[in-house]
Amino acid sequence: MASNSQLLKRFGNRVRQLRRGKELSQEALAEHCDLDRTYISGIERGKRNVSLENIDAIARGLSVSLSGLFEGL
Repeated sequence: MASNSQLLKRFGNRVRQLRRGKELSQEALAEHCDLDRTYISGIERGKRNVSLENIDAIARGLSVSLSGLFEGL
């Protein structure tokens, strides 16, 4: 079983992968999600333990389903 910090890093890497695939900056994604850019940065670095509401906002901001956001984790 993965530790919490490993899971956070894997989730952050997935967000970064999807964001870059859509050619969005952290700032643009943050705008789409109504979140702060530094919060997105913290997520991508595995430093933030994200709430379910913010996970949903990120999925919507990336135009992916929740299951698509977690694909490959």
